[in-house]
Amino acid sequence: MTQAPLKIGIIGATGRGDYGHSLDLGASQFGDGKIMAIADADPKGLESAQKKVNAPKAFANYREMLEREKLDIVVIGPRWIDQHADMLLAAAEAGCHVYMEKPFCRTLAECDQVLREFEMRHLHIAIAHTAFYSPVTERVLEAIQAGEIGEVLELRGRGKEDQRGGGEDLWVLGSHVLGLMSLVAGCGATNCYATVQTQGKTITSKDVVDGNEGLGLIAGDQLTATYQFASGVTGHFASKRNAGGSENRFALQVFGSKGMIELQTGYMQPAGILRDSTWAPYRSKKTWETITSGGINKPELERNTRYENAHTEALRDLAAAIREQRSPKCNGLMGRRITELIVAVYASQVAGKQVSLPLTHRENPLATWKP
Repeated sequence: MTQAPLKIGIIGATGRGDYGHSLDLGASQFGDGKIMAIADADPKGLESAQKKVNAPKAFANYREMLEREKLDIVVIGPRWIDQHADMLLAAAEAGCHVYMEKPFCRTLAECDQVLREFEMRHLHIAIAHTAFYSPVTERVLEAIQAGEIGEVLELRGRGKEDQRGGGEDLWVLGSHVLGLMSLVAGCGATNCYATVQTQGKTITSKDVVDGNEGLGLIAGDQLTATYQFASGVTGHFASKRNAGGSENRFALQVFGSKGMIELQTGYMQPAGILRDSTWAPYRSKKTWETITSGGINKPELERNTRYENAHTEALRDLAAAIREQRSPKCNGLMGRRITELIVAVYASQVAGKQVSLPLTHRENPLATWKP
């Protein structure tokens, strides 16, 4: 029996996060859905976006769109996360499932409130951490489960370390790496110890600033964090401003007793595997092998690599999750887990010690830090 297309509405914010990384185009290519309306408070942005995705209706106010249109899925496109909680809560009240740009929300309190409202209504949230929807990631997880690199011992990741290095990098790009770290670890972290610095000195409350793109309070141009996961795996994340270089280290490295894997963020990005217990190919003369969507040293099964292709695949997964009554591959619970790993960095620095997870304090730790 043919199912009716899911009715989709898109929320954008031209000049304040826009439509993220082409979430609107991803929705326009989604064959199991039909775009019914689009909302954007900026008149020129709204007109342009409506034409781009051929939306029948356009609204200057997303709340009006949610009230007047009976939608199945709302795509929350803006990259700036200060709007996310309000948009999510409005979507929940309207009875809509959501596909949204990352990061999830600014604080754990916002995450908690959003998840309560969605769980109460049996609604799904899917987040645009695009590597979660990539078949390359699936092949990497299969290789790890098959013992290709032995027992997983530790995980290491860095941000892009460009001009955003430090606190902004942690939120904007570190969220991708920490998401993959959680996925590979297969569980949440139990504690975090972190240090945050500005110009080589440990930050104080005087170094706290309002982050770009609605991030809220952040600090530091350099940070390091160590996490202990419930599975016994140790994770490390670090970022330093302007230390990335032209070929940056933005990826997750998985170190095992028999070798290592490097997994990039993004959709359909090839991964590498080194089946060498020294983790040093110059010693054993072993070389890196490629993991594609087909497997280790196999041809690619897919060629669609653009951002919008990733969002289309994520929407397919969300549609299947709705119909099969299961969780999407990157759901709201994972979004909160990633947020907690980010927030824990500042919680540890403010406390001056290792902090246990989950965190008891659910607001931004920097907000109550006294001089």
